[in-house]
Amino acid sequence: MSSNSSMAMQLIFPHSHSQKSFTPTPPEKGSFPLDHEGLCKKLMVKYMQCLRKNDNNNSECRKESQDYLGCRMDNNLMAKEEWNKLGF
Repeated sequence: MSSNSSMAMQLIFPHSHSQKSFTPTPPEKGSFPLDHEGLCKKLMVKYMQCLRKNDNNNSECRKESQDYLGCRMDNNLMAKEEWNKLGF
C-alpha cells in the first residue's frame, strides 16, 4: 500500500487499529423489563402528561410517579423497593 493510500485510510478510519475495546458496566440497580403488554401504560402516559403540563418539574408529579412505579413493582416490571428508597 502506498503512503498516500495509507494516509487516506487513516483519515477515513482514524481509530480502526488503535482503538481500545470498550467494556460496558451494568447500571447500579440492574435493568428492568419493558412493559410489552402495556400493563402500566395508562399510568405512564398520565405521568408524562403531568411532566409536560408542569415544564418537566417532576416534583409536581410525585403522585403520578408513585402510581406508575407502584404498577411496575406490582407487575414484576421492576424490583420491589421501599418508597423512601425511591425518594417518596
